[in-house]
Amino acid sequence: MTPFDQPDVKRRSLSFEFFPPQSTEATLKLWRSVERLAPLDPTFVSVTYGAGGTTRDRTKAAIRTIRDRAGLNVAGHLTCVGASREETLSVASDYSAIGVKRIVALRGDPPKGVDAFTPHEDGFTGAVELVEALVNKGFDIAVGAYPERHPEAKTDEDDIVSLKAKVDAGASSAITQFFFDPEMFLRFRDRCEKAGINVPIHPGILPVEDFTRMTRFAGACGTTVPTWMHDAFGRAEDEASATLLATAIASDHCDTLMREGCEHLHFYTLNKPDLTYDVCRALGFATADLTMASSVGAA
Repeated sequence: MTPFDQPDVKRRSLSFEFFPPQSTEATLKLWRSVERLAPLDPTFVSVTYGAGGTTRDRTKAAIRTIRDRAGLNVAGHLTCVGASREETLSVASDYSAIGVKRIVALRGDPPKGVDAFTPHEDGFTGAVELVEALVNKGFDIAVGAYPERHPEAKTDEDDIVSLKAKVDAGASSAITQFFFDPEMFLRFRDRCEKAGINVPIHPGILPVEDFTRMTRFAGACGTTVPTWMHDAFGRAEDEASATLLATAIASDHCDTLMREGCEHLHFYTLNKPDLTYDVCRALGFATADLTMASSVGAA
């Protein structure tokens, strides 16, 4: 690769997903993640939200801490599993009250032990209705997208139809499930364009922090882990070798996407920032000097 082949990172952008902490130790871990990644100047960061509001207070506290002490644009996740419309929109109002303008709106996964999503008797029937209601409340909405077939979809076309409905309901962007085949994402993007989906579709990137854990996660959400990745990580002699391998794979993956016109990369950090940071730096993203409050508080 010559210098002339390098993607122009000056017009590229990043975002990072965090999850709310459940303990003091986890709070410190979250704040370290924010401190590590904030200098990469993300367009936004997001904080996940448990089904039925199981992390409601912790999500709000994490959002407030990240916004106030790191000065970042924070998006809150919101699902409609196990909650009435009133309860769901109450969370949206809480977000608005603390300055959140963007919501990542997801139907949400069924509770553990339940095979399929069943709407609450007074709740939203799915993501489309949720998006419509949140757009009417003035939020900028990002939704989920699936380059590989969603576990509940009967055909690949079902995923395109679902995404189109969410965009028609008012979503302004989509973030994909993580994947390990850039060509599959590019084919999916082409199919979306052909279907008239004209919003940015941001690829979701999961650097492999723990290969065994990742494969379990991938199996649950329908992501294919290529045989060559199993072979490569199986040959890694130690943790340091596995980390170098993971950095190289994710960097090459992202480089391909950027060359094919992806202007935004969304990283699933799992509140472990170092690998994501190393990948972004390898891609040429610069860091800025930031001053953040050192006190973590009760995030």
